[in-house]
Order: sequence, then C-alpha cells, then structure tokens
Amino acid sequence: MDDLSKKGQQDRSKINMHEEHEVRYWTKHLNVTKEELQYAVNKVGNSAAAVRKQLAA
Repeated sequence: MDDLSKKGQQDRSKINMHEEHEVRYWTKHLNVTKEELQYAVNKVGNSAAAVRKQLAA
C-alpha cells in the first residue's frame, strides 16, 4: 500500500499493478487496456522501459 505521508515524486520507472491509480496512469499513458498492460508486465517485468519496448513490438 502507498505511504500517503510521503509527498515525493512517484517512481515512473516501475509499474505497480497493485495500485489502481498507477494502473490508470499507465493504461492512459501507454494507450493500452489493463489486460494488455498486465500481459506485458507479466512477460517482461515491471520496468516501464521494458514494458514500453514490449508493447511496441
């Protein structure tokens, strides 16, 4: 669970599929469905760069 007391910048280099707000951000940002995002994360891990590369393939 997110620590709401921390006000710092979110880590945009990783995709956390357990946080609904992050899933919404990444599906909108990458223009994919939740299922497509989950498949890519399952295949290559939670690195945003690796997921972008996977989705572009």
